[in-house]
Amino acid sequence: MKNLTLLSVLFFALFLSTTGFAQKAPKRELLSFEAFEAKLKAAGKDAQILDARLPEEYVQNHLEGAVSFNIADQADFEKKSAGLNKDKPVFIYSIGNGRSGILAEDLRKAGFKDVTEIPGGLSKWIGLGRPVISTVGKGLSLDEYTATLKSDKLVLVDFGSRYCPGCKRLDPTIDSIKTEQAANVKVIKIEAYENKSLVKELGVVGLPTLILYRNNQAIWEKKGGASKAEIEKILKEQAL
Repeated sequence: MKNLTLLSVLFFALFLSTTGFAQKAPKRELLSFEAFEAKLKAAGKDAQILDARLPEEYVQNHLEGAVSFNIADQADFEKKSAGLNKDKPVFIYSIGNGRSGILAEDLRKAGFKDVTEIPGGLSKWIGLGRPVISTVGKGLSLDEYTATLKSDKLVLVDFGSRYCPGCKRLDPTIDSIKTEQAANVKVIKIEAYENKSLVKELGVVGLPTLILYRNNQAIWEKKGGASKAEIEKILKEQAL
């Protein structure tokens, strides 16, 4: 009987693992940014624009006409999706294409016929200088930012957001670099959505983005984060 019970447990675990794998969201092809803009413009007043981030993120910065659509709240999803027209185009964004992808998949399963994500998300939208409705200031000017780069050390700048999952994963690495290499490296963290003009000026179109400077000149840049080993290797190569 014990052997039979053990066998049943193992079989059930295998079933869960295989079905869990099968239910993973399929890979999706995103439009180019140019194609997305053309489609959004063509949709005109029929465009239904959804913000898949947290309500507090929406309040800070969002596209004109966008509706806050918190993917973490199932009741909110059901209520708000019921107010949408399944036959009209839907445009979705989040910081990148994480939460927007989840919402897009949920809407397609619910019968929405035309669902499109902003390629690169709000990060790229703001980085390319596209307009947003905002309750936060423009932040640092380019001159003010440049002044912070003055140092006899290497300067590592981390553009991120407290809401960005990838940025949060990178934080311990950057904090460790700041502590361990304080004698050689100055570390600066920039909250991207509170410094929209700067992000536009520098062309930061994805979060996180790391930029390494020497004597106010950018000598290395990495979009999407990096491992501690990769950063340490670059710092060693570029040591003064």
